[in-house]
Amino acid sequence: MKKLLLLAVVFSASFAMKAQVEIPKTSPFSKMEQTVGLTNVELEYSRPGMRDREIFGNLVPYGKVWRTGGNMNTKITFSEDVVIGGKDVKAGSYAIYTKPTADSWEVYFYSESQNWGLPAKWDDSKVVASVKAETYKLPMKIETFTMSFDDLTSSSAVLGMMWSDVYVGVPFTVHTDKTVSASIDKALNGPSANDYYSAATYYLEEGKDAKMANEWMQKAMSMMKDPQFYQLRKQSLIYAAVGDKKNAIKTAKVSLAKSKEAGNMDYVKMNEDSLKEWGAL
Repeated sequence: MKKLLLLAVVFSASFAMKAQVEIPKTSPFSKMEQTVGLTNVELEYSRPGMRDREIFGNLVPYGKVWRTGGNMNTKITFSEDVVIGGKDVKAGSYAIYTKPTADSWEVYFYSESQNWGLPAKWDDSKVVASVKAETYKLPMKIETFTMSFDDLTSSSAVLGMMWSDVYVGVPFTVHTDKTVSASIDKALNGPSANDYYSAATYYLEEGKDAKMANEWMQKAMSMMKDPQFYQLRKQSLIYAAVGDKKNAIKTAKVSLAKSKEAGNMDYVKMNEDSLKEWGAL
């Protein structure tokens, strides 16, 4: 009898150890990645909901530092150096803390990124950058705390945060031009057709020296046996940028014909639109 009782106790204890009830988290974890220029940015945060609560000025008090989400501190990771609020921020991971008020938020990037919520003791020396971000009133309520990467360009983005009827955005910039220019300088010591083409395309799209872009594109094309329609399209735009409409039209017509052969209607339309703009159709 004692043995049976012992077995029953062991079985019950074993069952209790294995049987765990799982329920959804009230602040679900979210992870997102975004490439800004050539920099990879990763964001990890938890997303509390309003649940019929008054958020700012109540659940999240004004004038006090907030973890910016729920559970663990919100963490952002940059693969390359960036600039935030005029401060150089090294590649790495940072916690994001905020101090909301009715009109603006103070947003802090904190070098100690592994905390459950706020640091046990705040250390100003660990604030690598801070930004005062204006609040914008939304026309609707956002139930779940949401972060985003907005207004993307090749060299910048805005880290957006919204909850309830409030949105704030923190701009940051990346060193795309510096990185690409260094890459161009290195590649052009022994450039291939693709190096010249990429350099010319970058200069065209970033509004840099069109004459230099044209020179590089000429070299690229001289090294290509059979330029593709999309490459000819770029060359026609560079011709137009330096004011050589005759060659722009001539090249666009070749690109148009090749686009039709390839069945790429997007490039057919783009070439036709340009030829109309240049008075050739």
